[in-house]
Amino acid sequence: MSLREEAARVLKEWPAPSSDQEQLRLTYLDHLAAHPDGMWKPCKEGHVTASALVIDPARGRVLLTLHRKLQMWLQMGGHCEPEDTSLAEAALREAREESGIAQGLTLLPGGPVRLDRHHTPCAWHLDVQYAALAPEGAVAAISDESLDLRWFAYDEVAGVADASVVRLVDRTRALL
Repeated sequence: MSLREEAARVLKEWPAPSSDQEQLRLTYLDHLAAHPDGMWKPCKEGHVTASALVIDPARGRVLLTLHRKLQMWLQMGGHCEPEDTSLAEAALREAREESGIAQGLTLLPGGPVRLDRHHTPCAWHLDVQYAALAPEGAVAAISDESLDLRWFAYDEVAGVADASVVRLVDRTRALL
């Protein structure tokens, strides 16, 4: 099964938690049906991306990265790569690469947490968002893609990040 087919399967089976998320789910499926290259960065109409919010529930905090290009505090994530076999794998790979936490990250069971469609300087990102549980004692390390990397208490996120990250944190906490 190709990554595009696997992404369509995940999106078809995902139980959207609200009507706006259901609309996005259908938009993503339409995009994949219309664009054979819809998983990949060169697709000018936009592409599916995968991200993961790294969360430490025991300490009530999340790890955010100050994205080098966008200069915004965001969850870990980005473009799918040819070696990715699933959206979940792509999200976990991105979380490991950008957090510096090489071992012990595990995705919250149940599939994606949210969907978020946003425009970047290059194209639309149709982001499939997961949550990754940090292992006890996890030590983060800044990657080349980040200007900074920092743990934030849940109640600090709204003061540093945009509404999409706040919604992701809220939805993840509701699922915990």
